[in-house]
Amino acid sequence: MEKQTYRDANDMSTLAEDARALMVATADVAGEKVSEARKRLAAALERGKEIAGRVRDQAVEKAKAVDETVHEHPYRVMGLAFGVGVLVGILVTRQCARSDRE
Repeated sequence: MEKQTYRDANDMSTLAEDARALMVATADVAGEKVSEARKRLAAALERGKEIAGRVRDQAVEKAKAVDETVHEHPYRVMGLAFGVGVLVGILVTRQCARSDRE
């Protein structure tokens, strides 16, 4: 999961760099349509930065809340994790049994 997060962040960074390079490359191109497209691209980049910042802040906030909960109630969390593991194990076993019968 962590690799995917880094890959997504890298993809977003690459997209932003490409957009900036496009803006620089078209800086001396005249024309109303090009100018309008550059303005929209700049606005989209700014919105993307804001959204990414909010998402990052929310993720950090949620991670801190989960960490706090785990530290306050370690046995409940372990019991919940055990229960979920048992449930997943039962479902997987049933699915495998069905596949064997068919």
